[in-house]
Amino acid sequence: MTSQVNVINTQFFSRYFEYRVPSLLRYSHHGATNSNIPIAPSLAELNSPQHMAEAHSWVEKFKAVSTLKRAGGVEMTFSRSSGPGGQNVNKVNTKATLRCSTNAPWIPGWARKELVKSSHYVASTHSILLTSTVHRSQSQNVEDCFTKLHSLILDASSAPIKKETTPEQKKKVEALIKADTMRRRAEKTHRSDVKKSRRGGDWF
Repeated sequence: MTSQVNVINTQFFSRYFEYRVPSLLRYSHHGATNSNIPIAPSLAELNSPQHMAEAHSWVEKFKAVSTLKRAGGVEMTFSRSSGPGGQNVNKVNTKATLRCSTNAPWIPGWARKELVKSSHYVASTHSILLTSTVHRSQSQNVEDCFTKLHSLILDASSAPIKKETTPEQKKKVEALIKADTMRRRAEKTHRSDVKKSRRGGDWF
């Protein structure tokens, strides 16, 4: 009988806190970086072709990362959502809010200048702030936040990388330069001929 009462009490309190307690629920991870995330080269800026190549290599590896869960410097908070959810609206903590420090060791140094320009950047805490209320479940909104974070870091780390010119592009540029040079020579020759013709018609 006592065990049944304990089970009932546990169920009651779990439902009570899930549906009635308005305070934020928090989850944070400040420990070691997920081993799935590639180690970024120690580059604050990309000043050489070698730096560009190293950054490009990191970006390609980062694209393959399936999730940023357990990445260092990330904090999740949950609160009541006013979005989709039917009977759960304003009752369950389904809204997910993600905060990620831009100084997290796994974020490339060259990407931080780009992150500062983002509308999601919070200067007072030097962090990225992302929220999600599009789904009815808390777990789906969490996934949505991490997907947004992955896209944001990917864009920021890719932006400073100058794309290497292909042989075809080089040929096009050379052809344009050659055509422009020939045009200028033709114009110069034409002006010279006009001047000569004018001098030939002078009376002395």
